[in-house]
Amino acid sequence: MAYDIVVLGGGSGGYACALRAAELGKSVVLIEKDKIGGTCLHRGCIPTKALLHSAEVADETRESESFGVKARFDGIDVQGVHAFKDKIVTRAWKGVQGLLKGAGVTIVEGEGRLAGPGRVQVGSEVYEGRNVVLATGSAPKTLPGLEIDGERVITSEHTLTMDHVPSSVIVLGGGVIGVELASVYRSFGAEVTIVEALLHLLPTEEESSSKLLERAFRRRGIKYELGVFFDGAKTTETGVVVTLANGKTLDAELLLVAVGRGAVSSGMGFEEQGITIERGAVVVDEHCQTSVPGVYAIGDLIPTLQLAHAGFAEGIMVAEHIAGLNPPPIDYAGVPRITYSDPEVASVGITSAQAAERGIEIVEQVYDLAGNPKSQILGTSGAVKVIAQKDGPVVGVHMVGRRIGELVTEGQLIYNWEALPAEVAQLIHAHPTQSEAVGEAMLALAGKPLHVHN
Repeated sequence: MAYDIVVLGGGSGGYACALRAAELGKSVVLIEKDKIGGTCLHRGCIPTKALLHSAEVADETRESESFGVKARFDGIDVQGVHAFKDKIVTRAWKGVQGLLKGAGVTIVEGEGRLAGPGRVQVGSEVYEGRNVVLATGSAPKTLPGLEIDGERVITSEHTLTMDHVPSSVIVLGGGVIGVELASVYRSFGAEVTIVEALLHLLPTEEESSSKLLERAFRRRGIKYELGVFFDGAKTTETGVVVTLANGKTLDAELLLVAVGRGAVSSGMGFEEQGITIERGAVVVDEHCQTSVPGVYAIGDLIPTLQLAHAGFAEGIMVAEHIAGLNPPPIDYAGVPRITYSDPEVASVGITSAQAAERGIEIVEQVYDLAGNPKSQILGTSGAVKVIAQKDGPVVGVHMVGRRIGELVTEGQLIYNWEALPAEVAQLIHAHPTQSEAVGEAMLALAGKPLHVHN
């Protein structure tokens, strides 16, 4: 049987593509060697956010007396944390399988390989499709000479099966994964030090957001070494010793390697079939078409944002493109980005540095959460920064604070609808909510500040 679409990989992008294609009346076979849901559902987004929620509960228990509640923190039940995490993951996994089954998508369990034009081989079976969508995802990276042993030197995936809370952790990498897991380990009681080669934590975010996060982490007792390269690591009977390029040494029970994730493209038959690959990632056009007609690539396999929701959008766009609906390309600057640490860091649009690079004249407004009653009730500090083109629309929204990620959707609408600050200022934000911080920043940019100290 020849299918309309063969999807290789059942992660966020792959199953979203399969579902949307089925909705559009296409016959689809989805090939996955592990579990439907991929990294996000089983080893990334969902389980790590479950850990972060457990971490938030631990912190709130410690801080309960400041809210007038008497409670006692007796420690972390690691097995209980895993039971909570696994329950969430299993429920979501069953839900996705049910959606695919209900849509009539054929699911094949096995390791697939691109075997020719419109052909994907799984063992001795070959599945043919008028179109092929590659969605093989990513895997944790490491550094040359740094061996991951799963005991003293681990990746984020090992964190999800830890059997105890370590006394101390060195986190190599100050990006999203490193920052989130540093936050978890600290909340669970470990001493944490982050090592980042660039000058700030979360170096792709607005610099002011990075600085607010760094200040908050200092208050939490999370240490960091910034602007210094990793030189080497040696395991000992009790842990690991890390040497930095400046000669400084650090020691801890664990070294968590969080230097990013790389596309899974090697040995898949892609290059043999003429698909262009650069630095391990598949090269695509604005509609995720590869250099081979009829073959698309999405998700972590391509050099776009490594975010599950970006993968969802790419999968949907590809399904609609194959169906002839002519969907618009994705504006990746308009995709929300959230780091779920404590405090959270969220953004959409461009940074002030990117605006300068593009020659865009901007105006900015920062609203400090110290003036927001709901933020004070939650016991969080931080800020909302809005960047607008001079005499033009909002081009960036950058936020730091506890639970602040829930506000990024409003920022997304403002950016993607090219709203003027004066237009958003007319909208009434509920009081008391953290969303007022966005409204206050817009009021100030529109020239009529309310609760803003200049």
